[in-house]
Amino acid sequence: MAFTAFRDMKPLPQLLFSAFVILVSFLAFFVLSLLVALPIFGLDSILNLPTLTDLDNPGTIAILKFFQTVQAIGLFILPPLILGYLYLGNPLNYLYLNRSFRSSTFLLVLVLMFAMAPFINFLGVLNSNMSLPEWMSGVEEWMRNSEENAAELTEAFLNVKTLTGLAFNIFMVALLPAIGEELLFRGVIQKIFTRMTRNNHWGIWISAILFSAMHLQFYGFIPRALLGALFGYLLVWGGSMWLPVIGHFLNNAIAVTAMFFINNELITPDVEEFGSTSGSYYAAIISLGMIVLLLYIIKKDNRGQQLSVEAIEKEG
Repeated sequence: MAFTAFRDMKPLPQLLFSAFVILVSFLAFFVLSLLVALPIFGLDSILNLPTLTDLDNPGTIAILKFFQTVQAIGLFILPPLILGYLYLGNPLNYLYLNRSFRSSTFLLVLVLMFAMAPFINFLGVLNSNMSLPEWMSGVEEWMRNSEENAAELTEAFLNVKTLTGLAFNIFMVALLPAIGEELLFRGVIQKIFTRMTRNNHWGIWISAILFSAMHLQFYGFIPRALLGALFGYLLVWGGSMWLPVIGHFLNNAIAVTAMFFINNELITPDVEEFGSTSGSYYAAIISLGMIVLLLYIIKKDNRGQQLSVEAIEKEG
């Protein structure tokens, strides 16, 4: 017998209930991860978890990577599947995972992820130079400290020397977030706000802003929000959840692989600044033009498969 108690909910109650399910899933997986970690890392390491600050210690990194991996499942992957079942009775349909995509669109997304790098670099430097008014100096100091701590942790995670380490980082930093964050933010949150505003653009940009805010990295807020919006348009204009998942995966995997090459001195760190320096601003302009052009071609290439507001409301 189908469970239908949560179907036909209005957008606002759906949003609140979704937040509740996400919280419960997160807490359940946190407890589960603690129970699993005990025999693996030992009681002393788990009890000292809140004060783990030695990022040069491989044991510390191993514990943090374990919790990062488990919580990615509990916070991002499992809740959308549960909500898809409760809201529609079929998670694959609700999250648009049952929709195929054209091979030509896949190639366009692949080119897009490489082509957008200079413009994203430009926005990143522009965002990093943000300065708040003097009366908000306390907030700015907190934001700077949060950004620095996140950067240190990311650098520690990505500082690997072996192909095995690279493969696990691609799994942890690229594959899991690509699946989980897209299912949650594009599959659930974007759909709710699209129904709430009856407008695809509002749904895309509100969920993109929330997506960026969730990372708590304020000096990368603008480029991350733009990425979130780009993934949202890939879903709406491409008609399949697999397109933003693939785009998200490629974006993160390229960054992880680039850091591996940089850490092993196979390429110069200057590659991360291409498009953001005075001598390469032309690349950022070309990059922006290619983003617009490629999105237009993707939209045109998938005419007839796009997600209308009416279709989203019907399936929501």
